[in-house]
Amino acid sequence: MTAAGAYDAIVIGGGHNGLVAALYLARSGWSVAVLERNATVGGAIASGEVTLPGFVHDLYSTNQNLFLGSRTYAEFASDLSRHGLRFRTTDHPYANVFPSGRSVRVYSDYERTLGRLAAHDTEDAAGFAGLYQQYKRFAPYLFGLYGSAVPSGAAARQVVSLLRHQGLRGATELAHTLLMSTRELGRTWFATPEARAMAACWGMHLDFGPDVAGGAMFPLLELFADMEHGMSVVEGGALRLPQALAAVVAEHGGEVHTGVEVERVLCSKGRAVGVRCADGSTLAARRAVIANVGPAALYQRLLEPEQVPARVRREARGYFYGPGTMMVHLALDGPLPWAAGDELADFGYVHVAPYVDDLARTYTESQAGLLPSEPLLIVGQTSAVDPGRAPAGRHVVWIQVRTVPSDIRGDAAESVRSTRWPDAAGPMTDRVLAKLERYAPGGASRISEVTVFTPQDLEAANPNLVGGDSVGGSHHLAQNFLFRPMSGHSGYRTAITGLYLTGAATWPGAGTNATSGRLTARQVLSDERLLSRGRSRGRSRASGRR
Repeated sequence: MTAAGAYDAIVIGGGHNGLVAALYLARSGWSVAVLERNATVGGAIASGEVTLPGFVHDLYSTNQNLFLGSRTYAEFASDLSRHGLRFRTTDHPYANVFPSGRSVRVYSDYERTLGRLAAHDTEDAAGFAGLYQQYKRFAPYLFGLYGSAVPSGAAARQVVSLLRHQGLRGATELAHTLLMSTRELGRTWFATPEARAMAACWGMHLDFGPDVAGGAMFPLLELFADMEHGMSVVEGGALRLPQALAAVVAEHGGEVHTGVEVERVLCSKGRAVGVRCADGSTLAARRAVIANVGPAALYQRLLEPEQVPARVRREARGYFYGPGTMMVHLALDGPLPWAAGDELADFGYVHVAPYVDDLARTYTESQAGLLPSEPLLIVGQTSAVDPGRAPAGRHVVWIQVRTVPSDIRGDAAESVRSTRWPDAAGPMTDRVLAKLERYAPGGASRISEVTVFTPQDLEAANPNLVGGDSVGGSHHLAQNFLFRPMSGHSGYRTAITGLYLTGAATWPGAGTNATSGRLTARQVLSDERLLSRGRSRGRSRASGRR
């Protein structure tokens, strides 16, 4: 892109939240340009044939339940479908496997799930049923809050509704649950180590080790939302989701440009007025610039130092990231032969931990810079959900290895000598596959090809995944809710007038939820309406004086 131009709004970054923000603005009649540094849109929503021809892997994000349940999808489903976005859903959403061929399984059929849990342990079944009742009581308020800006009148109304319908006692009960660690959640509701691990594994999808306060919210939602709705992937590959969003943006008159890297947000008189690209071109933004980046990148790289108050620069430097992730992609000649039974090959996710103490040790080791001896394997059996992802009779498997250090200082198992990811990737992959083999004996013989992405690879592909943190910034209580991305900067405005922040660094955080993009666009439109009313009043006063 070399020609200069002017738009009502410029969006930096073509991840799904950037595209969603652009979509709402374009639908409102704004001229919008989305500028994406990579050759394709999508950010952490990507897919490709990274092992063998004909094997389509989701490179990063795979479970798209949050997008399916989003207000954005509800509004634009028919348009997105017209541009090729379709989903495949399994009624075998997730399971955990354990030594000696044991497993815990959750189906979309509640009674079947409860019966299976009862066969494992009657107390676990009773606990699951009791926690499900709590979920059903409080989920409307939690999802309502999840879809609202924080703070906002909409969020306050969710709290008022909670108090009105559930009383102070109910609100206190919910707060108590949400402040629990995942270990505490498991101990409160379940009797066996297996059921407790089932809950704790979901916390590790974010950066909640079993003993981190506030880790219970995500498991509470995922345990039952996935049970109720199954688990969904994009038919044909995750990339079709952002491609469809980009196509609908274009239908509304917006422009989406790839291979365009923004190196500076341009400001005048304390207001964002455009961007300068790496090729030297400049684009003017008459009303807003929206940055789909982290706060450190915004305040330390995209803005000149003198444009940012010292306090804000300091707080942005303090935005912290969780441990890294390693991705292992397998092309298989057949399904994984799980020791817990052939049916396990039908599940969307299989968690291989095995127990809560293993998760705690893994998290602690990763935080200390050590390659964990027993990392959590989140085994996504993509072609079991979407058979078209692989040739007939063959399979695609997606393994998210949680958690690993961003920078290696040593090895907890004392067998990997290198502290450089390019050298440690091979031995760490061997460790992952050896662990998988213990739970799916004979699976190694079915592997045709392996492709690995280290934390460094994740950050190189998407600079928002700093240190390979797959969720774009820690979700611990000090950096969540009112404090996301940082204290005093909740919402989507920044320290610069006309400049907005969107994406995983803002509420509600990580996941293909489309919420941040939608709420950012709403904030931009609301600010513009207020500004327009102010201009009108000013013109009226000037006219009266004449």
